[in-house]
Amino acid sequence: MTDASRPTTEITLLGRSYVIACPPDEQDKLERAARYLDRAMHGIHARGKVLGAEKIAIMAALNITNELLETLEAQREGEQSLSQLSARLEQALTDTPRR
Repeated sequence: MTDASRPTTEITLLGRSYVIACPPDEQDKLERAARYLDRAMHGIHARGKVLGAEKIAIMAALNITNELLETLEAQREGEQSLSQLSARLEQALTDTPRR
């Protein structure tokens, strides 16, 4: 049973349409995510090694999750590096004699 009052958005993944419940202010993000996922799925499908749409979706999800985790790790490393530089700068300013 569907709730007709809930706003929905139609997306297409690997040539198949899906209707997803989505608030109007989130539609652009959902469509952007669907395009990204669709490209990933088409890339896996084009390799021809995986046949079923479910397996293609799982492989795409794993690949995207790996990209996310690598990005988060790089962000953490960048934040840590900035923290270290900030600490060094604070120390240098503290050690500098004032006139």
